Amino acid sequence: MARTPKGRALGGALRQAREDRGLKLRDFASTLGRDPGVLSRWETGERTPKPEQVAQILTALGVVGERYEEIVSLAYGTDAPQWVATRLPDQKQQLAALVDYEQNATEIIEVAPLLIPGLLQTSSYVRAIMSGGGVPAGEIATRAAIRIGRKDVILRNEPARFLALVGEGALRQVVGDRDTMVEQLRHLVDLSERSNIDLRVVPCRSGWNPSLEGGFLLIKQEKLDPVVALENRRSGLFLHEYDDVTVYEQAVEQIARVALSSKASMMLLRKAVKSVEDLND
Repeated sequence: MARTPKGRALGGALRQAREDRGLKLRDFASTLGRDPGVLSRWETGERTPKPEQVAQILTALGVVGERYEEIVSLAYGTDAPQWVATRLPDQKQQLAALVDYEQNATEIIEVAPLLIPGLLQTSSYVRAIMSGGGVPAGEIATRAAIRIGRKDVILRNEPARFLALVGEGALRQVVGDRDTMVEQLRHLVDLSERSNIDLRVVPCRSGWNPSLEGGFLLIKQEKLDPVVALENRRSGLFLHEYDDVTVYEQAVEQIARVALSSKASMMLLRKAVKSVEDLND
């Protein structure tokens, strides 16, 4: 099965393991006795090696222990219609896959009914979420750096287009202290002025719409089918099959119809900044 999220994650892990040993693809293919083109397609996720072939590659690279088990586990179920990750190692692999998809995206759409979208969060806001959510103190800095680093896709030269459909409640919910929230909302104002970023607020008065079912990411890439990523407290989910993705594309259309215009959203955002500034500590 070609180009599934899990298959791409497996390929990326194999490529990283090879590069960590400083080996060129053609030289390593010769060592394995395999066609370099086949190995290249495995590393890009265009084709998926069998578990025993993955084991051969990792053994040749000297990969052992937990890392060996994590990568081999990716070789199972790569053609499944969904990729569900409930264990921490699987969730780490999913995060790596998500970053890969984002960095190669032409367009990203995030529906965020309750929190500021991840790609638009400030460092202080991220840390407030993680500390409040029980992330071990020793892990917060690393996790926050990864999340902030993901912003590059919308800030770099030739950035991806980003549509954020944000619930009005996310602008009112104070995460961290007042200063953290004021900084976050002002950051949204600044980012909204970029030509590739369109922030639209879904007002509380909009009635039922699919955003009330929960947030999600819809990621589109040139010449590749789009994927949907969802995350909750204990698991992550990637969807890639046409029928599943189409449901979320239709949801985006429904939500966009009830969202405020970009101009009206900016007006509401500026009011939200003033409202939080006036709060007493």
